[in-house]
Amino acid sequence: MALVTTKEMFGKAYEGGYAVGAFNVNNMEIVQGITEAAGELRSPVILQVSAGARKYANHVYLVKLVEAALELNDIPIALHLDHGADFDICKSCIDGGFTSVMIDGSHHSFENNIELTRRVVEYAHLKGVVVEGELGQLAGIEDDVNVSAENASYTHPDEVEEFVSKTGVDSLAIAIGTSHGAFKFKPGQKPQLRFDILDEVSKRLPNFPIVLHGASSVSQEYVKTIQENGGQLADAIGIPEDMLRQAARSAVCKINIDSDLRLAMTAGVRKVLYNNPAAFDPREYLKEGRANVKALVEHKIKNVLGSENKA
Repeated sequence: MALVTTKEMFGKAYEGGYAVGAFNVNNMEIVQGITEAAGELRSPVILQVSAGARKYANHVYLVKLVEAALELNDIPIALHLDHGADFDICKSCIDGGFTSVMIDGSHHSFENNIELTRRVVEYAHLKGVVVEGELGQLAGIEDDVNVSAENASYTHPDEVEEFVSKTGVDSLAIAIGTSHGAFKFKPGQKPQLRFDILDEVSKRLPNFPIVLHGASSVSQEYVKTIQENGGQLADAIGIPEDMLRQAARSAVCKINIDSDLRLAMTAGVRKVLYNNPAAFDPREYLKEGRANVKALVEHKIKNVLGSENKA
């Protein structure tokens, strides 16, 4: 099966009341863990690459890893650029085999965001590639994304129709209270998603796919494993999974998950090396990390996304 765009994925997800998981990939083991889980559960999946991942693993290596996953798993897979900062990186990914790109102009003025996003859309659509835009800014730090709580802003529903109409984007990431990174909220602070904003956006953009970034739940199991095996990791609070399930049943067709994967991989590696300090074979500790990634993705597909048997 060849790589697909997200267009058909999102259409089915919207009608079916579920979301497709967009999982960030950085190396072979993460790609394997994600796609093995999705393949066994017959779930569509989006593998997304950040600018940081491209710098670390190299664009060509990542594309080839995804192509290998396609040969081994007969499920729809889209390859997506996460948080493209400018036209050039989006163009590079479009020309380099990606089927979907995100242009993040949310830090620009509304007018400049429209101009930048429209430019990417015009080029991408000529190549058969779909585009995700963003309105509103999520707080948090993750790879090249760094937005302080003071500079974060919710999406304004009264802007979404004009933005989509003038840019021609295929999906829209909105800010309703999620946050990038593992350390999303202060101790004692209860996460809340603004479902009133989501509902209003859905009314103004009927049958249009909405995206949630910063939606890791931060598994306390993996946080505890890291802490118990020599890791100096503070307690972290993520987005409650019941809130994400509620979002997936509405207009949200794509839910981004990155920090959960990092914690799962790190917990597996740290557990092996802490219990066997003399271990030096990467196959030993990366195998444990890969198993954690696979288990995490299985859980998300079954209990959060609702995408099992939707391939």
